[in-house]
Amino acid sequence: MRSCVLPSRVLSLLVVAALASGCGRDNHAPAASAAAPGGSETAAPAAARDDDAGAADDVQKRADAIAAQFPPIPVIVVPEILGVSPAQRALESAMAPVLDPIAGVSVSPARCGTDGVLLNDAGITSVDAQGNLSRNGDAGIFKIAADGSGTANYEGGLITINADGSGSINGDGADEDGEGGALVRVEADGSGSYNGPAGVIALDGKGGGSWNGDSGLIRNNGDGSGTWNGPQGLVTINNDGSGRWNGPLGIVVVNGDGTGSIDTPAKPVKLPPLPKVAPAGRFPPLKKFAPPGAPCGYLITLNDRVLFDFDKSDIRSDAAKVLDALAAALKDVRSTGMEVGGHTDAKGSDDYNQALSDRRAQAVVAALRERGAAQQATAKGYGEARPVAPNEIGGQDNPGGRQLNRRVEIFVRT
Repeated sequence: MRSCVLPSRVLSLLVVAALASGCGRDNHAPAASAAAPGGSETAAPAAARDDDAGAADDVQKRADAIAAQFPPIPVIVVPEILGVSPAQRALESAMAPVLDPIAGVSVSPARCGTDGVLLNDAGITSVDAQGNLSRNGDAGIFKIAADGSGTANYEGGLITINADGSGSINGDGADEDGEGGALVRVEADGSGSYNGPAGVIALDGKGGGSWNGDSGLIRNNGDGSGTWNGPQGLVTINNDGSGRWNGPLGIVVVNGDGTGSIDTPAKPVKLPPLPKVAPAGRFPPLKKFAPPGAPCGYLITLNDRVLFDFDKSDIRSDAAKVLDALAAALKDVRSTGMEVGGHTDAKGSDDYNQALSDRRAQAVVAALRERGAAQQATAKGYGEARPVAPNEIGGQDNPGGRQLNRRVEIFVRT
């Protein structure tokens, strides 16, 4: 993973903040006054009050803009480590400058059913075996007992599964430099650990966990609170709606009651409470053993903020680096087909989200074709129909999940 790049909107706010700090009124300049008949007070105090009110309005407007940029604690995602082939590693190597799961650029293996349709679940699924099963084939050596326990020794590494769903994965899918392997341990309650290319991930199975990787240290306390110390600074969100962001826009304090402060020295402003941090996931139990369907290619995922401004389908100019690297990688991939799919979260109407996802998919295809790639690719919008994370948890908004759902997926069929 690589460090996040600040969105262009954040950089714009930095410029606005710099200009605002250098262009304030000179409150010490002498004010012109005119005596009113009868010795009444001059107009200077009233003008000063107008200046104060205007300055307060400016501070509040800037606070509203900062509140819209307050970063959510990223969702702790267990990376795909099974079935990582040399072909996928070559694709990842070609895209190395832009790969970043937190920023929303990733590559994972794709599997298809007997009808050739892409399956959403590329993990481990059930084997319906009566009694013990043993298989030695191109996919590897599988030994499965009647209770569902067993071992699999194949390209993804050595997997050991116990009857209660616990087990381990010792991924030997590393290249000659030792890159790409991972060690995963899973307990029956969903707790466990991952140590591999994505960093070190630990989950307690109760909604808490941590992720220490190239994009910083993420801690999820499992009670709606958490912290992220990364490229956007130090973000703290408490479970009562309060929080703090010490980052590129200065110190932002949210009290959780509709008030807060910005800047140093602190200026009181109105700031909405922060949404709670969604619980971290659990490691899936290793009860389901055989990979579903058959390997059929790769899925390249691009979170919407990598390419688009909010609610827009025009690709941002600063997305050129990502598209250049992606197009160069795709030119070297042998494929039998390619589909670019657009996806949204669940906010807004179904028809609106469908149209937006269509436009975004078409925009990505056009951009790749301009760069000499994806000449035969098709574009299709799926709207909000295929979420990869919950948009709400317990009736509460889940910003991190919605962020994962707003994406463009490129399915490269091989």
